[in-house]
Amino acid sequence: MIDTATNTVTGTIAVGVGPLGVAVTPDSTRAYVTNSGSGTVSVIDTASNTMIDTVAVGASPVGAAVTPDGTRAYVANAGSGTVSVIDTATNTVTGAIAVGASPEGVAITTP
Repeated sequence: MIDTATNTVTGTIAVGVGPLGVAVTPDSTRAYVTNSGSGTVSVIDTASNTMIDTVAVGASPVGAAVTPDGTRAYVANAGSGTVSVIDTATNTVTGAIAVGASPEGVAITTP
């Protein structure tokens, strides 16, 4: 955790192995952290600064993005050539999209 007023670290939150990417919901209540070494995404409750869930995704998840309405998180799995789709209401994977070798980033467009 970082205090943005003082730019100092105020605490840490334990997540999976090899955290790399993070995406925050539009209402700022949840953060989704990709853990490349454990093939998971840690879900952080930003009000309590605690990990509230772990979601298994593909191999070596790297990048993540959340849709503008906050209903889905997309996670690039570099080790499996897929993008996992997470339903943020249930924190479950609803599908995986094959995208080719080593995807690392995800971006969401808005209409």
